[in-house]
Amino acid sequence: MAPALQQPTPSETITIDASSESNNVTITGKIYTRVRLATKSDLSHIYQLFYQIHEYHNYTHLYKATESSLANLLFKENPLPLFYGPSVLLLEVSPTPFNEPKNTTNEGFKPVLTTFDLKFPVVEGQVEEFRSKYDHKNDAYIAGYAFFYANYSCFYDKPGFYFESLYFRESYRKLGMGSLLFGTVASIAANNGFVSVEGIIAVWNKKSYDFYINMGVEIFDEFRYGKLHGENLQKYADNKGEIKEANC
Repeated sequence: MAPALQQPTPSETITIDASSESNNVTITGKIYTRVRLATKSDLSHIYQLFYQIHEYHNYTHLYKATESSLANLLFKENPLPLFYGPSVLLLEVSPTPFNEPKNTTNEGFKPVLTTFDLKFPVVEGQVEEFRSKYDHKNDAYIAGYAFFYANYSCFYDKPGFYFESLYFRESYRKLGMGSLLFGTVASIAANNGFVSVEGIIAVWNKKSYDFYINMGVEIFDEFRYGKLHGENLQKYADNKGEIKEANC
């Protein structure tokens, strides 16, 4: 167990190493967070984070996205109503407080501000790569994301959310930020008439599995995840919606 850290004075909160070999920011004591809706200026960060979650699962060979394709997916000129299309929430961190939002932003979602007490120092080792481009606050960094969109079921008379993925860069794991980000998605659903938040939970990842259980997610063991894709999907490409042969 790591020794308890002495609570720093404000002047001790941040240490910057700007040597030629690194440009790191070390945060101790408190870390300030902001959860906000992603904008088009975040494309390069979203692209990198999506790549990293593929890397985490050893699926980089399946990563086909480009910044251009993500722009077309996430930031269409004529988008669906808020939260009905593909939506990304970003969690930013900073060693200094974020300005309190006066109201909802132009994106239609009021950022959520929170402060975490740190039990150990957190090192931001990719300052320039993940510096936020959202506003003029130059000591804010992208820590993680949640990706979700509306889905529909004949079992309900209203849409729910399909929770596609939740990911944090390594420096920001085990700090409680996952609960904040997932909880924000659940709050959006509950406050806007969506009936559920559902998705795939990896049974091999016990920490992730336990996390979702603790967040109140119910696991349905009687169902199995199925996927028609790749060559098997392309077999239907010339059918034009018609089934040539069927055994049902």
